Amino acid sequence: MASRTQDSFLIGLIGAGIGPSLSPALHEREADRQGLRYVYRLIDIDVLGVTADEVGDLLRAARDLGYDGLNITHPCKQLVIEHLDAIAPGAEALGAVNTVVFEDGRAVGHNTDVTGFAASFARGLPDASLDQVVQLGAGGAGAAVAHALLTLGAGRLTVVDALPERAAALAASLNRHFGDGRATPAAPDALRDLIAGADGIVHATPTGMAAHPGLPFPAELLHPDLWIAEVVYRPLETELLRTARALGCATLDGGGMAVFQAVDAFRLFTGREPDSTRMLADIAELAGAAGARA
Repeated sequence: MASRTQDSFLIGLIGAGIGPSLSPALHEREADRQGLRYVYRLIDIDVLGVTADEVGDLLRAARDLGYDGLNITHPCKQLVIEHLDAIAPGAEALGAVNTVVFEDGRAVGHNTDVTGFAASFARGLPDASLDQVVQLGAGGAGAAVAHALLTLGAGRLTVVDALPERAAALAASLNRHFGDGRATPAAPDALRDLIAGADGIVHATPTGMAAHPGLPFPAELLHPDLWIAEVVYRPLETELLRTARALGCATLDGGGMAVFQAVDAFRLFTGREPDSTRMLADIAELAGAAGARA
């Protein structure tokens, strides 16, 4: 972890198509309030004209240029692992890294997506029943959320994905880590029965994002006894959340996960404790402004 006596930080984000990312503003605003000199730069592989396989070269270049740390996003979270000197147990279990800290000449990988969703869920839906949970989406965000849900004590997690092999692979990985029977794969055509018997639904697909509007399944499948947790945070109020709230469902927007993963990354980068309440206000303002421009 960076020294607490340090007051100047250079941080970057490596990924594809990251121009709209709110991470720079989220980190820099909190750093400003703490009196830190903090520069957060985007390292967009699309803009640079390089492939995700070249993430190791970008990592080495950032270390040579004096970066203190990096966030890593799609499509580099798995590919970066082989270029690290060490990896935290949580990131190793997930098989994905979204935060790299440079310390003592070493690159150490972490995953704050898992802890970020867990913190957001515990704060936003503290009384939610976790006996039977249905999760839509088994991609990178879905894998992190699934690990968080089982860490929080979900009894049975049913993973639904349009690609059956992806749902099956994630469920198998979860069962190896958390114990047989904790996770089950399912196809979208089973959603009606699954949702009817579920305590809650976690949505981890792109549907509902500004570029992918709409609902991930028919609204008629919702019922008031469900809680709904969203991973999408642009916009903060997706059509799914709006529809669920109108029915009386308890809901959690995706802003909390975005904030708490940034909170954990900021702490890893700086050794300082960020103010999550201020950062939650930031994400609401930033996402609202981004939505107004879209």
